[in-house]
Amino acid sequence: MLPFGIQIDLAGIAPFLISFLTGVFILVIDAFSAKGQKGKLAYVGLTGVGLSILACFAQWDSSRQIFNNMVYTDNFALFFNLIFFTSAALAILLSVDYIKLRGLDHGEYYSLILFATSGMVLMAQAASLIMIFLGLEILSISVYILAGFNKANAKSNEAAIKYLLLGAFASGFLLYGLAFVYGSVGSLDLVTIHNFLESSPLGPSLLVGIAFLIVGFSFKIAMFPFHMWTPDVYEGAPTSVTAFMSVGPKAAGFAAFLRVFLLAFPSLRDEWGIILWVLAAVTMTLGNIMALTQNNIKRMLAYSSIAHAGYIMVAMVAGSGLGTSSIM
Repeated sequence: MLPFGIQIDLAGIAPFLISFLTGVFILVIDAFSAKGQKGKLAYVGLTGVGLSILACFAQWDSSRQIFNNMVYTDNFALFFNLIFFTSAALAILLSVDYIKLRGLDHGEYYSLILFATSGMVLMAQAASLIMIFLGLEILSISVYILAGFNKANAKSNEAAIKYLLLGAFASGFLLYGLAFVYGSVGSLDLVTIHNFLESSPLGPSLLVGIAFLIVGFSFKIAMFPFHMWTPDVYEGAPTSVTAFMSVGPKAAGFAAFLRVFLLAFPSLRDEWGIILWVLAAVTMTLGNIMALTQNNIKRMLAYSSIAHAGYIMVAMVAGSGLGTSSIM
């Protein structure tokens, strides 16, 4: 135990630590490697991903809260972690020839993939809104850079700028939501918020905070009307990054969305459920209609991804154990 009563359990965050430290290790190796040897950094990244997957399986069925109840280690988080690491492995494999042909930096790319994955892991395991925000920012900053990684491509640069600007606004909404929730409840711990709402009425400031949280999360999972960035960013980003973004970050957004609204705010389902029903219906309809009009495969994938967000949201709004299971 550290000062201030902080409880340390490194085994509980082993998947996060392995992926993050592997990313740092790749940067160090990249700095001292000959140019012709940098292609092998992909295998270092894949090794880190493989070890992280093994750490997930080693912790299966060991549910507990660690770091002063700020981090969960449970099957819910571990299941999403497996999705994150699988998408990271595929992104690394898809990018080996792409990076070599375009003369891009191997070390930075693989490190950013692993840093983004670390942020996703933190989002899935978070038991506090502040941990979710921290994980989200680690993920977002990494993906902003990945979207514009091909600096010689004007569309890639445009995608990165659009994603950065709109993502900054979304993060601002999310942070405002956290501030309103903290001001209303006095805590950012999800269980504490749940217990507070069981015995206290819903105040206007808390309702505003929940609305801001919905806006922030909806941007990250590309829900209508916060989906505007998706087609342009998917089109402009390198193909391997587009594939990565369509799976990992979206799954992380849903993991955090589920954790927050089904754990902290289940008693307010009548309030937020109506909003999400409407958003889900419009998202499904708009995403499918717009996908039919596209003549670019990446833009079609983007609108298909938007529609899928609506499908998943329907299961979440159902709010039952069966709905949560269907999402996973």
